[in-house]
Amino acid sequence: MTSNFTITPLSTALRTALQDKIDQKTKPPGSLGRLEAVALQAGLVQNTLTPTVSKPAIIVFAGDHGIAADGLVNPFPQAVTAQMVYNFLQGGAAINVFCRQHQLQLTVVDAGVNHDFAPHPLLKDRKMGMGTQNFLHMPAMSLDQCKLAMQAGAEEVKLLHENGCNVIGFGEMGIGNTSAAALLMSHFTRLPVAECTGAGTGSNAQQLVQKQAILQQVVAKHASPASPEQALATFGGFEIAMICGAIQQAAALQMLIVIDGFIVTAALLAAVNMQPAVKDYCVFAHCSEEKGHKAMLEHLGVTPLLQIDMRLGEGTGAALAIPLIQSAVAFLEEMASFNSAQVSNRTI
Repeated sequence: MTSNFTITPLSTALRTALQDKIDQKTKPPGSLGRLEAVALQAGLVQNTLTPTVSKPAIIVFAGDHGIAADGLVNPFPQAVTAQMVYNFLQGGAAINVFCRQHQLQLTVVDAGVNHDFAPHPLLKDRKMGMGTQNFLHMPAMSLDQCKLAMQAGAEEVKLLHENGCNVIGFGEMGIGNTSAAALLMSHFTRLPVAECTGAGTGSNAQQLVQKQAILQQVVAKHASPASPEQALATFGGFEIAMICGAIQQAAALQMLIVIDGFIVTAALLAAVNMQPAVKDYCVFAHCSEEKGHKAMLEHLGVTPLLQIDMRLGEGTGAALAIPLIQSAVAFLEEMASFNSAQVSNRTI
């Protein structure tokens, strides 16, 4: 617990009352399945019997990775990161489609893309550098850079919260970031790096073997980092560090946090190792098809809402899960109780 964010463990005082409110709705107990658990969690996070979803938002953080510059671990060139940022700004990516469909505010943040963007009204400039260093040779970033990146992510969350947002999801874009996430996963779960390393953006079998071998070299080069922050600085990316800080800030502000896929969950692993209480503020959107994500979720002891074979990133899983959270909050607030509807409850 080494971060500067003050995260309060969820109060259990309302749990019984919330569960009773859920159970008194005109339905058999448990018949709304996971929605009932989400409704209970939303009430506990917001410390109220009447939780709401207000101005839900997604922040996509983009950053480049030094390990990707030579193409050894990624079949797509590093330039794709910047190209996809332009796609976000033009409204053409999957995350744009889902945010428009579900009326979610979308923020795109340049955390450290290896490209100079002209000012754009939809792009937030939080650039920490032109990508990280190559962790095959040195730590991806300095500890000071890592802490500054976490603070930058936190500040983006604060801005949304000040404008009324209380449910937030995170996405990412960064060629090479599945390698960073696999290393963070291996460090925090103590699983062998090969079990944490998947195809990412389309590696074939031969490329995957090479990727796993290179990441094993990275693990061998760096002595076990002394703290979660040091691990994040050694293996992470600027976008991953910003997500880690953003998650902690959102929990400190008692926001409900929607965790996307493999990369965002890697950032969460770091956050949980800094602040264990942060996990209770998180709803897990889906189980990514990216190798390792299921084991990440099992390590955390959590169950995702969706299993639809996605592995795109960008926050797309979070964008699809937020409507389910809205449904959970809506039934808790609007659904009749046995008493109000004059419907007989069970007698045994």
